[in-house]
Amino acid sequence: MGRLGLGGRFGGLAAQLDGVFGADGVFAHDRLRFVDFVDDVEELLEEVAWQEGGDKKAADGFEEYMLQHCSG
Repeated sequence: MGRLGLGGRFGGLAAQLDGVFGADGVFAHDRLRFVDFVDDVEELLEEVAWQEGGDKKAADGFEEYMLQHCSG
């Protein structure tokens, strides 16, 4: 993001997602339900979409897509 000149907008994103992945990079299901994680990420994406172009709808469908393709 920094190379794209967007680092200022996304500086806190990693901190907000910190703790949901283990040291091995695998999602830590014992810390947060995947459904809740996906919902939180969609909200973060909506915030980014709003900041970048004023359109929160740009992130619509993320949660549904993730749950359809990544849930076991």
